[in-house]
Amino acid sequence: MTPTASATTPTQATPAVLATQALLCLLPGLAVSGALAAAGMALGRIGWLQQHGFSALTLAIVLGMFVGNTIYPRFAATSDAGINFSKQNLLRLGVVLYGLRLTVQDMVHVGIAGLAIDALVLGSTFALACFIGTRWLRLDRKTAMLIGAGSSICGAAAVMATEPVVRAGAEQATVAVATVVVFGTLAIFLYPLLYQLNQHWLLLPGGASGFGIYAGSTIHEVAQVVAAARSVGPGAADTAVIAKMVRVMMLAPFLLALSTWLKWDAARGKADDKAVRHATTAPGNLAVPWFAFGFVGVVLFNSLDWLPAQAVTVMIEVDTALLAMAMAALGLATHLGAIRKAGIKPLLLGLVLFGWLVAGGALINRWVPAILGVTVHTSTQGRSAAEFGAAIQELMDRQVNRSIANHGGKISIVDATDHATGKQPFYPPAG
Repeated sequence: MTPTASATTPTQATPAVLATQALLCLLPGLAVSGALAAAGMALGRIGWLQQHGFSALTLAIVLGMFVGNTIYPRFAATSDAGINFSKQNLLRLGVVLYGLRLTVQDMVHVGIAGLAIDALVLGSTFALACFIGTRWLRLDRKTAMLIGAGSSICGAAAVMATEPVVRAGAEQATVAVATVVVFGTLAIFLYPLLYQLNQHWLLLPGGASGFGIYAGSTIHEVAQVVAAARSVGPGAADTAVIAKMVRVMMLAPFLLALSTWLKWDAARGKADDKAVRHATTAPGNLAVPWFAFGFVGVVLFNSLDWLPAQAVTVMIEVDTALLAMAMAALGLATHLGAIRKAGIKPLLLGLVLFGWLVAGGALINRWVPAILGVTVHTSTQGRSAAEFGAAIQELMDRQVNRSIANHGGKISIVDATDHATGKQPFYPPAG
């Protein structure tokens, strides 16, 4: 007797079963990256680390590297799927939700001169990274671009957002993050000294507020900006974070422009990296950063101030966790041997860019307002600089990294750092 088809054909798995199996494959890796992210966020709230500009993202990648080069290889086989999911999917979602830290009002407050300063600092720093990194130091183009993105925009977050566009590896991204940590930390101690020198030389106009614009437009990460500007004083702190967040808002157009340029360069046959050429020309593989559009959309939505403060608080905390998980996963996938193989050249490039940010950024901050005939300014909605700075100081004592965004007739102080915790409305006193 011929057996029936049902007796010989294996039962096909339903979509629900397949989804469950896929989730089970991801869970071990998600648990590992989640635990490291939680540890990084907890350490990021320690006062000493806050004061020295160490954010949750930086700490998460350090923890990931430590675990990845010690005990992680023992259970990597069962965790790799979830780790890769964290590095790719959670990263993109985190970049989209990063827009909750920003508003269009931030851009308006610095005026045309502030926008021009941030754009010139960003463009010149990234161009310098690509030219010196590939022509003089002979670095591979991906590493040079990642270091340039981290130095010119917003540190580790910019490196992570740029990595999928240029299709870089974990070691290349980690090297770029390392340069941001080294020279951004150096800036925390250097910029207060530069402020004292500026008091005598008067290179930068505007006193403490003008120096805050300079710090916000040239220091790598938001956490480092706040730590450095706070050492100068409240007049510098309130302007520095606004200038920095406008720089962060340029991340989306930067990613779109970079993707377009890579495609154009590959089409002309001038891409010196075959992997980049294939990724940017092969059908269906165009590295269009669609998450950048989501980032812009979230910024625009957040500018309407429709969400309750508590909802924004929760969503920013979730976003911080997502980005920290991505950084932890990046650290887990990084091998110290590959970093040692990269040698000193990435640090040399970071040093050159740091020198340009300090010196070239000062010249840009001096001459752009003069050429445009306008004054770089920020609005505090009628509060004195001392009162406004005191409010910021009080909140920074509990969590240092905050940014200022005006909404209608009130002032809200919105956490805009790599280890943000939320949005708390702060209303000016009556009269």
